[in-house]
This record gives sequence, C-alpha cells and structure tokens, in this order.
Amino acid sequence: MTGGAGYVGSVSVEALLAAGHEVVVLDDLTTGHRAAVPSGATLHQGTYADRAATARLLVEDGIEAILHCAARSLVGESIVDPSKYYRENVAGGVVLLEAARASGVGRIVFSSTAAVYGVPDTTPIPEDAPLRPINPYGESKRTFEGALRWYGNAYGLRSVSLRYFNVAGATDSLGEVHRPETHLIPNVLAAAEGTADLTVFGDDYPTPDGTCLRDYIHVADLADAHLRAIEATAPGDVRTAEPLVCNLGNGGGFSIRAVISAAESVVGAAIPFRIGPRRAGDPPVLVARSTRAEEILGWRPAQPGLESMVGSAWAWRRAHPDGYRD
Repeated sequence: MTGGAGYVGSVSVEALLAAGHEVVVLDDLTTGHRAAVPSGATLHQGTYADRAATARLLVEDGIEAILHCAARSLVGESIVDPSKYYRENVAGGVVLLEAARASGVGRIVFSSTAAVYGVPDTTPIPEDAPLRPINPYGESKRTFEGALRWYGNAYGLRSVSLRYFNVAGATDSLGEVHRPETHLIPNVLAAAEGTADLTVFGDDYPTPDGTCLRDYIHVADLADAHLRAIEATAPGDVRTAEPLVCNLGNGGGFSIRAVISAAESVVGAAIPFRIGPRRAGDPPVLVARSTRAEEILGWRPAQPGLESMVGSAWAWRRAHPDGYRD
C-alpha cells in the first residue's frame, strides 16, 4: 500500500490486517507518521515515484495487489503549486503503474476523490456525471483515473477507483493528524479545545440552515470499501473485467452548522465560531450517490451518523493530545 502511514492509509492497513491480509506499506513519511503504521505491517520508507525501487519492492515482497492512498490532496496548495500535483499525483502515479506492469502486478485500487466532478449539475452525484474538476488536485486525480482505464484496456490491469468527499472519525488506535489541518471536523474540535479559531464561510446559501451541505464518511467505512475493492480485483472476478468506479458517501450529507452542533453535543460545550464571506467556488451542496458501491461491492456505511464520526474523532484526540510521537 502506498501512503499507509497517513490518516486514511493507516486505518485501511488496520482493516486489511484484521481481514487476514499481509500488508506492505510504502510511504516517504513527509505527511505520514511512522507511529501510525499498525503493528503487523511492514514499512518501507520511500517513494512510489522511484520506478526501480518500487518494482524491486513489489517483486521481493511478493505483492499481489496495490492500494494507492498516497497523493497530494490540498486544494489550495494545488492552485498555488500545480507542478507538485502533476509531478507526484500524475507523473509519479504513472511510474507506479509502470513498476507494477514490470513486476507483473495487475491489480490496483485507487483512493480517488469526488473533486473530479467539480461543480456538479445535479446532486446526489452519479458516477457518470461529467468530470469537470475546478482545481489541479481534482484534475490530477481525474488524469490518473484515465490512466487506469487505458492501462486496463491495453494491459489487462484490474482497477477500482473510489471517489469520496470528506473523511472523518477515528478508530481506537488511529486518528487524524495533519499539518496544516484543512478538514472541518478536526478544526471544529480544535476550536472546542481553544487551540484554533473557527470560521464558517458563508451562511446565506440555499440550504436549510444557510451553510454548505457536504458528504462525510467515517474513516473505518472507507477502509472497509478499500478492502472490498481489493477483493473485487481478484483474477477472474467479473466485477473488474472493466475498470470500476464507485462513489462513496453517507447518502444525504450534513451542513456545517450541523457538524458544529454535533460537536457541541459530543464535547458538552458551545464552540465559538464566526461567519465569514463565502469562498469562491464553494457549491451549496456536494453529495455523492453511492448506490453502485452497494450494488457491486456490497458496501454500505456502518457508521453514517455525525455523532459516530465526531465522537470517535474527539475520543481519539483526548486519548492522544500530542498526536503521534514519531
């Protein structure tokens, strides 16, 4: 697995190990944490953009399938420095595919993003909606998804791309630590702790409470989807005879005010915030339709409620006030 020392990756490693898989992690640790890699997995510090080293790892460790969770993922950074996103997410991704092809690894699951849709025409967003990303981050993911499709057509690569918006929550042992932190729920909890200021960008959207409505899934539910997708790439499985794309979501989405309200219930106190101006390019509603994941992968979110996501994130932060010690 690439990116297995990160937030999403480490929880997915945990799920794969629990299901009886042997897991090898490749991570350069620039944003991941050595201490987040679960016991039982093998960690190699390095980059998937090194073709020779990656191919050697795939052969020597007997890798059968790849879960690709490593990618640059900050929208703002991608606009300021698109070179990094094309270099690492696109060029580096193709290097990974070439290493896999040279090593005879013909199975990959790509942890993608619903940012490939850009501003959708309709919601919930179906998988066949036009792909019109509005930032280099989304464009880089869209481009790599295209590579997976053409590698499947030409070389028989079996692939699943999973598109989702926001991931939240924690397991008992693994949680979210980013620097800088751009995700809403950890920033709301930081405001509850008094360590950060919280701004809600716009409260005059055409939504029930005036704040943007967004899709969230629990990180453990995403890990379960990764596991199911890996198993669907098995040789002979008809589900991946063609490249498969599935959206993941909770089915309805939550407003920013609803997230803050849920956090206040969890922490037992009011959380201070201010209302700021709208941010350019923020659609009122972003929710993905995930019926295909249910029909093909048998996936449904086991923890779709905000209370579970916010509550588990808060419990992990309280138990790990310094994050990861590495």
